[in-house]
Amino acid sequence: MIEEKAISVTQISTYFKQIFDAEELLQNISVFGEVSDFSISRGIAYFSLKDENALLSCVCFDSNSLSSVRNGDMVIVKGSPRYYVKGGRLNFNVTKITPYGMGNLFEQFLKLKQTLEEEGLFDTKYKKLIDPKKIKRIGVVTSETGAVIQDIINITKRRNPNVDIVLYPVKVQGAMAELDIVKGIKFFSDYDDIDVVIVARGGGSLEDLQPFNTEVVARAVFASNKPIVSAVGHETDFTIIDFVSDLRAPTPSAAAELVTENIMSKKYSLQDKIFRLIRAVENILYISKTKISHDIKSLYRISESFLNEREYMLSLKQAKLTKLSPLEIMKLGYAKVSKGDSVVVSVNDTVQGDELELQFIDGKIKVVRR
Repeated sequence: MIEEKAISVTQISTYFKQIFDAEELLQNISVFGEVSDFSISRGIAYFSLKDENALLSCVCFDSNSLSSVRNGDMVIVKGSPRYYVKGGRLNFNVTKITPYGMGNLFEQFLKLKQTLEEEGLFDTKYKKLIDPKKIKRIGVVTSETGAVIQDIINITKRRNPNVDIVLYPVKVQGAMAELDIVKGIKFFSDYDDIDVVIVARGGGSLEDLQPFNTEVVARAVFASNKPIVSAVGHETDFTIIDFVSDLRAPTPSAAAELVTENIMSKKYSLQDKIFRLIRAVENILYISKTKISHDIKSLYRISESFLNEREYMLSLKQAKLTKLSPLEIMKLGYAKVSKGDSVVVSVNDTVQGDELELQFIDGKIKVVRR
């Protein structure tokens, strides 16, 4: 049985809202704290403002004014608390935000960065060379779930299917995650058949990336026997291991591209060159064939003309020879006079009583000179 003094959820929530709306001391007040869980959706900025003991949910409907805000920033926000009856949630509606020193995490980041830099851990003389042409197996230290490992695998295999990938699964955020990451780095450092190591995770807040801003991870990267590529967060995110590693990649996908030779591109380029060479040879053969065909036709015409000319000259000589033939002369009434084996060309070649032979065109007769 419902007590007579009980009120509904709507009533009590509405009452809370009226209290906050009516309290003038809560209107347009300024609050300072550290920004956390910052995000923007549909032009509205959502984040938390926190200190050591409490957390305040904030919302700003003018996200453009917060374009430079980052997780870990210490800020002063001005606005008023609003209680939303339907959602049962208290938000601090921000109308203005200004810097207020630096957040604790960022201060720790800068302090550690300075310490390690002074020790020489960032010095380029310690950077190991990475030659994609020599890389046959990649060690990856990251979470076994999520898009990061899949992106690395997909891009690596697309560029060079012959490269192997070995995953050492670790926690990439949260308590003690840095110890997991250190174990992964040390594992691959002593792994003989690994050419390079990618330490990776996706983007996140400064708190999410904190394991990669720890001293133990930085020193493990520096001490590694294998080249280390850091691929943590997005392009605008920087972590301590970015400075210690041998190569920084703006994203995990970019890391896969930086350490693999694009043999597929070379393969396609070679295939294209072979195709172009075949086309060039075919074109040369076609041109040569056309030229040979044209030359054959020209040679045939020249040969035909030459033969016709020679045939004509031969016919002229034949006609001339025919006219000079003894048989043709005999047709005119002449005869060949012989005396034995000698031809008689003059009367003086004979004497009275010589037996002579007269050859006509149609036969021979013998006579005796008187």
